[in-house]
Amino acid sequence: MTELLRVESLSAGYGEARVIQNLAFALEDGRSLAVLGRNGVGKTTLIDTLIGVTTRFSGCILLAGEDIALLPPHVRARCGVGWTPQERNIFRSLTVEENLTAVALPGAWTLKRVYGLFPRLEERRSNMGRQLSGGEQQMLAIGRALVLNPRLLLLDEPTEGLAPIIVDELLAALRELARAGLSMIIVEQKPKKILPFTDHAIVLDRGAIAHDAPSAELLADPSALDAHLTATKKAPR
Repeated sequence: MTELLRVESLSAGYGEARVIQNLAFALEDGRSLAVLGRNGVGKTTLIDTLIGVTTRFSGCILLAGEDIALLPPHVRARCGVGWTPQERNIFRSLTVEENLTAVALPGAWTLKRVYGLFPRLEERRSNMGRQLSGGEQQMLAIGRALVLNPRLLLLDEPTEGLAPIIVDELLAALRELARAGLSMIIVEQKPKKILPFTDHAIVLDRGAIAHDAPSAELLADPSALDAHLTATKKAPR
C-alpha cells in the first residue's frame, strides 16, 4: 500500500515552548491512526502542527512524498489536509447547506453524500449553524471537511462533550469513513471508542510517542494503554 503521510523528527509547540518532541510515524493511504493519551500530552499540538498553526522547531511532514512543513495552513488544505478542530468552527450565521456548499470542492464527497452520512444535517439543512446542537455542529464540521475532498482527515476529539446517542452516531459515521478508505488521524482520550475501526495507534506521553502498535493488538492486550492512560503525573499541553 502507498504511504500517504510520513512524520520525521518532528518537534513543535507554541511560541518558544516545545510541546512535542522528535515524533516519527507513518500512515499508509486508506488507513486510520488513533492518537491516544491523557490530557496535556501533546495530542492537539500534533494536529495543530500537521495543519500548520504551531511553531515547528525541527522535522519533516511528508504528504505523498512532498514536505509540507513550510507551507501555510490554506495551502496544506489545498494539498489535501482536512481538519475538524475541537472548537468545530462552523459558520454560525449560515445555514447548514450554506456551510457545506460555501467551501465544497469537486470530488467524491458531494452534498448528497454528506447528507447520506449524516441524515440529521439534511433534516436541518435550512437551520442556521447557531441553531444546531453541539452534536449536530460536530456533524456539520466533519461534513464541511469532507466536501473539501481531503486525502487526509484530521479529527481532534470529535466525540468530546457529546450525548451518548450522538457519540454513537458519530462513531458509526467514522467507521463508514474508515471502510470507505479515507485516511484519518483521530485524537481521542477514550481508546475503546476508536480502536475498533482504526488500523494503528500511537500513545503520547510528555510530548513523545510512548507506545506504537496496531489497534487490534492494543484491544487484545490493553496493558500498555493502562500504563500510560491511568498515570497521574502531569504533562505539558
